[in-house]
Amino acid sequence: MYSIITVRLFPFPFWCAFSSGNLSHFRVSYSFGDLHGDVMKALVSQLPVAATVLILVAFGILELSSQEHSIPPAPQAVPVVVELFTSEGCSSCPPADAFLAKLAEQGPAHNLQIVALEEHVDYWDDQGWRDPFSSHHWTIRQDAYAGVLGNKNPYTPQIVVDGSVECSGGRPQLALQAIVQESAKARTPVSLSQGPSDKPGSENFSVQIGKLAPSAKGGAAEVWLAITETGLHSSVTRGENAGHELSHAAVVRSMRKVGEAKPDRDVAFSGDAAIPIRNEWKRDNLKAVAFVQEKNSLRILRAAEIPLHR
Repeated sequence: MYSIITVRLFPFPFWCAFSSGNLSHFRVSYSFGDLHGDVMKALVSQLPVAATVLILVAFGILELSSQEHSIPPAPQAVPVVVELFTSEGCSSCPPADAFLAKLAEQGPAHNLQIVALEEHVDYWDDQGWRDPFSSHHWTIRQDAYAGVLGNKNPYTPQIVVDGSVECSGGRPQLALQAIVQESAKARTPVSLSQGPSDKPGSENFSVQIGKLAPSAKGGAAEVWLAITETGLHSSVTRGENAGHELSHAAVVRSMRKVGEAKPDRDVAFSGDAAIPIRNEWKRDNLKAVAFVQEKNSLRILRAAEIPLHR
């Protein structure tokens, strides 16, 4: 015998059919519009019912209707940092860019908030199209991840979740599983605020990190501050994506180390940083991201994200 759960996949209905027995042995029957497209189709086609429902609820995409049970939202969303190493010269990258953009657009929901960092590497720039958002800094950062996460050779598109798990940007279901798993881990509190600017072309930020447990293998806990910009796009005329208009998620405009947190203190770090803001960056689309990352393991312990105000 089968039961039907009717849920809401914004803004479309979503139906799950499953046996009244063990849910893990059954797959989802689904129906939804084009809002989430191939991303959600890939997810629900490869996960059992129980896992699919939990992940969709975690992202605030799914809302269960039940006469007997309700799932109250968590009081505070847990930020999970999702880095995408990508390039406009890579023909496999646009779907991964769209996937990250869709995750970031969800905003805080239930117990989860995606902090998106789209980092354009520069090793595609000699393949016919120079990515206007590429930087060798992001190539170096990806190389560092390759050294600790076991994939050895950098590639695009690559997703790294909280500095702890990597997977291909072409496998969104693996990324979603990693995101949900990371969101369940204990977190160090991070506070980020923007202060008054004292000179043109620069913004002041204050970062405070709560108590950290010492980590012998992880190494020093470094505090980083990044600026991201959404709404960016390019009309590509050469290379693998020639003839295509490419849109992006939260492109990293700058990232710099602003200090080092000290473990076993009630306040592991507290400090201010002045960050340059270039005139060509559209201010309404800018966000500041602060995160704590272990120097050796590259594991991200916690993050915070705020929009820039004028």
